[in-house]
Amino acid sequence: MQSKISRRHLFATSAGLAATLAMPSIVRAQPLAGKEVRLLTWSDNTGLAVLDHIAKPFEEKTGARVIADRTGSTSEMVAKLRAAGDRPQYDVITLAGVGGVELAGDGLLAKPDLNMLPNLEQVDPRFRTGADGHGIGYLLWTGGLIYNTKTFAEPPTSYAQMWDAAHKNRLFLPPATWTDALDTIFATGKMIGGDGTNADEAFAKLAELRDGILTFGENPAQLAELFRSDALDIGGVYAPAFYAKELMDPANSNMGATYDVDEGFYADLMYTITPKSKPGDDDVVHAFIDYTLDAEVQGIMAEAVLNGPINQNAVMSEAAKASPFIIKPEQMGEKAVVQDKAFIADVREDWINRYTQTLS
Repeated sequence: MQSKISRRHLFATSAGLAATLAMPSIVRAQPLAGKEVRLLTWSDNTGLAVLDHIAKPFEEKTGARVIADRTGSTSEMVAKLRAAGDRPQYDVITLAGVGGVELAGDGLLAKPDLNMLPNLEQVDPRFRTGADGHGIGYLLWTGGLIYNTKTFAEPPTSYAQMWDAAHKNRLFLPPATWTDALDTIFATGKMIGGDGTNADEAFAKLAELRDGILTFGENPAQLAELFRSDALDIGGVYAPAFYAKELMDPANSNMGATYDVDEGFYADLMYTITPKSKPGDDDVVHAFIDYTLDAEVQGIMAEAVLNGPINQNAVMSEAAKASPFIIKPEQMGEKAVVQDKAFIADVREDWINRYTQTLS
């Protein structure tokens, strides 16, 4: 256990680095020049935003080099880290909360030193840590219904509308390995009167959709094109995060999204995690994690990919503040369904298999 002196020293060092990151570029030093951070993030536009708005400016401010690897889903990230075992491969991983819980349970994660994360003080206390202290809050991933604005004069108000026969062969669902699929199962259970954990009944209801699904949303760009060409009507649970540009231009994209659904919308606190076996040094790894929580970075990321910021001082444009697609912590009311991550981690593999079997 650290002494009080060492804890004060660590905080002073971290606070000094935070001050350095905030200095004007003319006088800014590069305190981490020559060091590297190996990052694993998503391969879609949310991952590209990480590279553009977190990794690149972090490199410019600190002199450290960020070496990024990208993959398609949290399930794939979990598999990669499990396959690596105790061989150092990544320093930092951004992923859905359930993945952090699973990897922490496997004993593969280190607990970050909170004294080296001064920006954590600005984070909503509900969203600072998770996975038994192994995960540091990142951003809020939120999902609801995506719909065709030409088909719906008003936004749909229930997941039940996916079962409307008028939308047969004009329906999409999330891919099996995405957290959104687990939310879809849970939402179906709630829609038919259960508490969301009534999986048998939910899968029986989902089976009714099997012959009416046009596609699964593995490729968000392809999904956007299907909406633009008026081939899709509705789908979910799915995140507006993929469609920041399209949702701003429904006249051309035909895309709308809503969280105002009777059965609730889904909110997941994503984590930044650090493998127990990592190639990078503690100072650069903690500095990178701390930078993800910076007030300006949180505001930029929220607007870029419609993720909810967790820094209570996030610097957001007026448009971002007014956006109905960016859920701020203060908007997490009774309609926000926050999954029990331990429960989801426990059922994840079974539900993925059953979802695939039911809908294939």
